[in-house]
Amino acid sequence: MARIYQKVKVFIADQQPLFRQGIRHYLAQTSDIEVCGEASPDHDIISAITNSYANIVLLSIDTPAHKSLEIARAIKQQMPSVAVIILTPYPNDNDLFQAIRARAAGYLNRDITPEELTTTIQRAATGEHPINDSLISRPKVAEQVLHEFQDLTWGRGVESFVSPLTPRETEILNLMAQGYLNKQIAASLSISEQTIKNHITSILRKLDANARTEAVVIAIKRGLVTLEEETA
Repeated sequence: MARIYQKVKVFIADQQPLFRQGIRHYLAQTSDIEVCGEASPDHDIISAITNSYANIVLLSIDTPAHKSLEIARAIKQQMPSVAVIILTPYPNDNDLFQAIRARAAGYLNRDITPEELTTTIQRAATGEHPINDSLISRPKVAEQVLHEFQDLTWGRGVESFVSPLTPRETEILNLMAQGYLNKQIAASLSISEQTIKNHITSILRKLDANARTEAVVIAIKRGLVTLEEETA
């Protein structure tokens, strides 16, 4: 039976119709992305997004930043599976930190290239959080995030958006933690051993680990994976 191919559905929330039109025009040329709706954040944006069945929301900070971030939080509260990518004309550490707290998947300068926007959309659609890439060049924000986690309990599931790992990488990491070898992981997931090696290379890079064991230890400490005791 042929597999049904589904496009990534993107909703554009921006005050400027011309800007929305420009994004829509470019994304229309991308085979795996479909613009399913657009509106100004001043309207009943949550209802519009809900009715559009979007996977991704491109949310511009044209209105006061705090209002856009409130919209981002509301989207994630009501539609947890929808990824929010924030576009801002003036990137700054405070808004980036608040975007991370709002569980945004991406935080981009509005001056990015169309190719960069497409890549971010595609990554967010697979469960990644490209916003974490920003922490590499923003040490002050990274420190704020770590401090926030030390001081607050955000509840179960927080790891899913602070983790830089994709769902597949997390799955592989869990099997690594259980002692599976590459060949066994490949058999378990029905993918090639070379693909497993590629994923593990990515995992080591993202967790800044030099070996499999170190990656597992780091992941356990961060709560990205858990070791469950077997019951008799």
